[in-house]
Amino acid sequence: METVLDTARPVAQNGLLTQKPKWLRVKLPTGQKYTELRGLVDKYKLNTICTSGSCPNMGECWGEGTATFMILGNTCTRSCGFCGVKTGRPETVEWDEPEKVARSIKIMNIKHAVITSVDRDDLKDGGSIIWGETVKAIRRMNPTTTLETLIPDFQGMTRNIDRIVDVHPEVVSHNMETVKRLTREVRIQAKYERSLEVLRYLKASGINRTKSGIMLGLGETEAEVLQTMEDLRNVNLDVLTIGQYLQPSKRHLPVKEFITPDQFKKYETIGLEMGFRHVESGALVRSSYKAQKHIL
Repeated sequence: METVLDTARPVAQNGLLTQKPKWLRVKLPTGQKYTELRGLVDKYKLNTICTSGSCPNMGECWGEGTATFMILGNTCTRSCGFCGVKTGRPETVEWDEPEKVARSIKIMNIKHAVITSVDRDDLKDGGSIIWGETVKAIRRMNPTTTLETLIPDFQGMTRNIDRIVDVHPEVVSHNMETVKRLTREVRIQAKYERSLEVLRYLKASGINRTKSGIMLGLGETEAEVLQTMEDLRNVNLDVLTIGQYLQPSKRHLPVKEFITPDQFKKYETIGLEMGFRHVESGALVRSSYKAQKHIL
């Protein structure tokens, strides 16, 4: 799933609070489109991860008519070391949620919607039935809206992944989050090879655009990043996002390095040379950044 954080607060580096570098500072979102959408979100109490996660790119994305919605509650069954979403026993599934999300997209007049969710390992279907019904509801109520689904790994169960394939979103994304060596520490219940297999299976099943994202600054080396990029190209991934990890709280993994803009640009250049269709690489890049471009 996608995690976004407040970029105005210092983060822990080597156990100490340090000021973030200047390239992590962002302007407050402004503009007529942003103001209109913010008013609708507040008026109708719409649930977007853009607002709940204080995304640094919210103003830019909303200005482009793009927004991200999280389904299946706000409690995750996994306890990843990087993620600010709470872990615990999730509430029961709300079967009217697909219609609520579709209605929110209609009210906001969203051109391109990104749907994500917590992991629901407590459910036999991993939440995939609600996933499928949500896409169908959005299609019915918003026939011109394009979709990206940022899915969990569904524990690698193809019968659950097939429910995503069957509704055929324009883009299907699943984040690797980090390099192979750090996966067990960063993602705990996830597996590097399983995530690669999910992405391979999606592409082999006919998904037009597959996408993944990784965070930097957790202690990975350049060689490990390049190997991860190569692994993703080997499963025919189309779109890659690369951003800076920021620590949600003192309880989470510390930032070990702030990656420079030049290094992010280097990864972008290499990624395009590798054959990725799109590479978004920068300190403030998150999974849904410039998502509307990735259907092209």
